[in-house]
Amino acid sequence: MKKGIVHLFVFDGMADWEAALAVTGINNPQHQLVPGRYRVVTVAVSSALVTTMGGVRIQPDITLSEVTPVASSMLILPGGESWERGANREAIEKARIFMATGVPVAAICAATGALAGAGLLNDRFHTSNSREYLASNEYRGARLYCDLPAVTDKNLITASGVAPVDFAYDIFRMLDLYSDDTLEAWYGLFKLGDASKYYELARAASR
Repeated sequence: MKKGIVHLFVFDGMADWEAALAVTGINNPQHQLVPGRYRVVTVAVSSALVTTMGGVRIQPDITLSEVTPVASSMLILPGGESWERGANREAIEKARIFMATGVPVAAICAATGALAGAGLLNDRFHTSNSREYLASNEYRGARLYCDLPAVTDKNLITASGVAPVDFAYDIFRMLDLYSDDTLEAWYGLFKLGDASKYYELARAASR
């Protein structure tokens, strides 16, 4: 089986935790509808070593110039302060191409601000850290802002920086990674601290 590729954009100062649950779920075949259907490939502007906000060093698998929507199942854009300084413009332009061709983009925290600044949130329901956070000359989407942890509209997922669980939940749903029951069990465990359904799932899998 040929695995679908989910591209994770990595960069210096990337907020490690914001995409961590999503990446783990995608790469861990346990409980997946089609185990091992996807794999995560890290992508950066250059091939240079990246150091995250938490000090974790990542060697990118490929460069952004090598990424095309036809060879990707999704592009994930984690947050980080560098977005607010106008960095990572290449990733935003890549996201523009993905969205135009119908391939999903998932952005969280400051990455949503960069999308707003590029005018990419003007015609889709979306969320972010706040409506005010998105204010820029190119942002005309305030009427479509939703005060929710995460929002999916068409092929775009956006999330607040304090909602990595909801971000992962929407990513899993868009990728059709788990059954509905498994997804709700996962969400109950990580969002609500309720392990009951997850334990039931584990027991059923062990029979």
